[in-house]
Formats: sequence, C-alpha cells, structure tokens
Amino acid sequence: MGWTFLMDMDGVLTNEDHLVPGADDFIAELRNNDIPFSVLTNNSIRTARDQHARLLQIGLDIPEESIWTSGMATADFLASQDQGDTAFVIGESGLTTPLYEKGFVTTETNPDYVVLGETRMYSFEAITSAIRMIERGSKFIATNPDVTGPSHDGSIPATGAVAAMISKATGREPYYVGKPNPIMMRSALRRLGSHSENTLMIGDRMDTDIIAGLESGMRTILVLSGISTRESVEKYPYRPTLILDSVNDLVGHTDDPFGDAVTPDSSTNRSWLTPSFTYRIGCRSVPSSGGLGHCTGVVRSLS
Repeated sequence: MGWTFLMDMDGVLTNEDHLVPGADDFIAELRNNDIPFSVLTNNSIRTARDQHARLLQIGLDIPEESIWTSGMATADFLASQDQGDTAFVIGESGLTTPLYEKGFVTTETNPDYVVLGETRMYSFEAITSAIRMIERGSKFIATNPDVTGPSHDGSIPATGAVAAMISKATGREPYYVGKPNPIMMRSALRRLGSHSENTLMIGDRMDTDIIAGLESGMRTILVLSGISTRESVEKYPYRPTLILDSVNDLVGHTDDPFGDAVTPDSSTNRSWLTPSFTYRIGCRSVPSSGGLGHCTGVVRSLS
C-alpha cells in the first residue's frame, strides 16, 4: 500500500523563516519517489503562490499545487454552499484571492458572509463593522480556530482570539473551516485523489493537526519540532499513532513510515524505529528508553 502524506507547515517543515533540519531532504524524497503529498496550513495570510516563493527562499521546493491553505479551503467550502456570493472579509491576499477566484464579491453592505482570517494587523474598525453585520444577519465564518500564532517576540493573537471577541459581542459562534475541521482534510484528499485509509497526517499540534487526522480516519504522526512536547501530549485524551523528533526521522522510510512491512514469520518489522523515538501505537505510550516494550490491543509485540 502506497501512502499519501498530508502535513502541516509551521512547526513541521519550517519554524518562522527557518527550515526544520532535514525538511528539504524529506520533501525531496517524496517528490523523487512520486509519493503524493500536500502541505496544509491554517495560516491564511499568503496565497499558495506566495507560500511557494517564501519556502523556496529558505530552501524548500514545494510546488504551488501541493499547498492547501485554510483560506483556499474556506473559499472552496463557501462556494459549495450556494448561500450567497457576497462577503465582508477581514484578512489578506491568502483569503481574498481564493474568494475572488470562486466568484465572491467583497462588500460592506449587507454581505451574505462575514469571513474572518489571519492578518498581520487587525483593525478595530473592521472588527466593529463585522460585529454589526453579524448582528444584522450575516453568517459568521472563520478560517481557523488558532488563538495564537508565533512571532520572534513570542505569541501573538490569531484568528481564534479575534473570533472569540466577535462571538462575545454578538452571541454568534463562527463556523471554522480550517484544521481541525475534517472538511479541510477531505478537500485536500479530493485534490490528491486519495483516500483516508492510505493517508497519514503529520503535525506539531495535538489540538489541530492530530485531532484533524484522527477524525478524518487517518494515521497520525506528531513531530516535536514545533509547539508540542512529550509532556504536553499527556493532556489530551487521544494519541497520535507515532511521535518523532522531526520529519528528518522519516527520511529513508517514506515508503513504510510506520514500520508495517511484514517479515516471513509475520512479525512486525520496525527495525528502523530507533530507541531515540517515543511511540504512540493507538492505545498508550511506549517509552523508547531501554527498549521498545509493547502495546497491547493494537499491534503485535515490538522488538
């Protein structure tokens, strides 16, 4: 069975404007072996073309058609709803461009939708206008629920935080299209012509990436190159299939990322999974120090 790879961008392939070590080799291996993949990001500031150019500058060559943003997913979703074609948009080109390409007209007069996305500078005037439009009946849509985003100086308010402020003022909750909504995952799968059964999701956040993959029926890999730590994983009632330090650990193993290749004696071959890793095989943690141990109920013994 050949795998299809879905992956987050920030914290998985990049950290701010820096490449995660080994991410370039990982992407090159996928491309060289014609393994289908898509990079998913909840960041709706940039268009796919802008993201491609930005990534190329830091040494990561990802085709424009292999990038799927929450802005693109939002435009795709709204176009499928057939409930109007006008929108008041708080966001940047990564949101306004795909909406325009789907035939939406931006307006400040009785829009069908108020669409909130990521922007480098939120305008209090625009937020006030959005509140009044929602009070008058406009449907409230947001690209993603992330409440904070990274910056060189620390966390900054993101779409989810601004959406919470609008919700508090209006009593109306937005419909979030981006991760962890399975709609974003399914739309990415449709673009690739793939099925969740042979697709995996790689991310650095339990509350968006991993839960999105889990609820979409995919196996999941959590990498520790972004926001999550081994300790933070324990806060959640669900688990990724596998935890790795970074995507660099997958280089050389993209054809069999979970060590599923079966030997003639039917034992599970996970020989490439070295003791430097921590595993989550469905049911509970398998600490790697001093041997791999085993996990009952999901896989056979690990050796």
